[in-house]
Amino acid sequence: MKSQKLLFGFMPPSLVWGYIAIAIFMAGDGFEAAFLSKYITDMGFSEAQSGFVFTLYGLFVAISAWCSGVVAEVITPQKAMFIGFALWAVMHVFFMFFGIGLHNYPLMVICYAIRGFGYPLFLYSFVILIIQNVSESKVSTAMGWFWAAYSIGFGVLGGYLPGYINPIIGEHNTLWMALGWVIVGGLIALIALRNVKTDRSKANLSFAEKTEELSRAVTILFSNKNIFMSALVRIINTTPIFGFAVVMPWLLVGANVNDHGLGFTKTEWQNIWTVFMFVTIFTNVMWGILGDHIGWLRQARWFGCIGGAVACFAFYYIPVTFGHNYWMAMIPAVLFGFTVAAFVPMTAVFAALEPNHKGAAISIYNLSAGLSNFVGPGIATLMVPLFGIAGAIWSYIGLYIFAAILTLFIEVNQPKIKKV
Repeated sequence: MKSQKLLFGFMPPSLVWGYIAIAIFMAGDGFEAAFLSKYITDMGFSEAQSGFVFTLYGLFVAISAWCSGVVAEVITPQKAMFIGFALWAVMHVFFMFFGIGLHNYPLMVICYAIRGFGYPLFLYSFVILIIQNVSESKVSTAMGWFWAAYSIGFGVLGGYLPGYINPIIGEHNTLWMALGWVIVGGLIALIALRNVKTDRSKANLSFAEKTEELSRAVTILFSNKNIFMSALVRIINTTPIFGFAVVMPWLLVGANVNDHGLGFTKTEWQNIWTVFMFVTIFTNVMWGILGDHIGWLRQARWFGCIGGAVACFAFYYIPVTFGHNYWMAMIPAVLFGFTVAAFVPMTAVFAALEPNHKGAAISIYNLSAGLSNFVGPGIATLMVPLFGIAGAIWSYIGLYIFAAILTLFIEVNQPKIKKV
């Protein structure tokens, strides 16, 4: 890799199509994020039932994410990405036909949950490919671009397009359209990444050795206290994102027993969500580069944790204070876009903490990212019926403060940037 010409000073040209594939695939996966919870309640199911759909889905996402790093190492990232792609596509068809189509709640829950195995395998296996092809001192920068691609897909395209497509073709057809985007992204990855350099040292291990390596995705969490604390920080990083996707439509658009809708249309809320994700395109790249220079954990502590607590506070109290004011509601969306991306260097932290078992370390990173899919909606499901949406928001604020404290105790050696 060192002998080939690198794009932007760090990226092998062969990986570029992988970033593009991630953006397209995650656009399809993100089409539902800003409206599915409301769509399910509009079908006649309760908010608790809707919340449970996302909570169980998040649990399956977490399990898949946990396995993906080591699985990608022992079978190669390309094969793991194919499995994730195929699983997403098949289970989405089942979800649409047997769950949504038949208004069958148990099948809706089961099919959507199993689909949750798909995107982490596709998404996080590509992280292993990045780590195998990028210098350790540039991993934060490379991951900044990775999360920028994720934001373009999941947030901007996945958030912006449904707001304008839903009124034309309806939410049901929008969910079907998502499948097309996922198929395109999956095929690009399969074709473009098939010859990318892959570390096959663990893929060539015996079955017993592979089993032992897979077990590290569990044991490393308890044998390395720095990995454990870093995992908690990473869980907290994106917990509010997945929580907001559930509770904010209830606050801004809908109504429940504790909080009342503020008069925003579905399109307005989806535009607010899209602005947040659009900002992260640039802030992911910015924080990825800055993290390599100003310090991975220092950046996560002050800008990610403390800044994130302020952003969560603003995301709730600005709309509550100013009511149906579209432009005021944009302010916390922009602020949150700046703060949540400051955690980008956490991938590099995990890899540096276990240099001889990076796949296992990234599996824990992926588990943590996946668990935020579970914890975010889970907090909403538990807190909203008891304390209203404000109770859920304050839970997210408290978690960010807790994460800031944890960063003080994590010990990691950050490699210095080599001057060229």
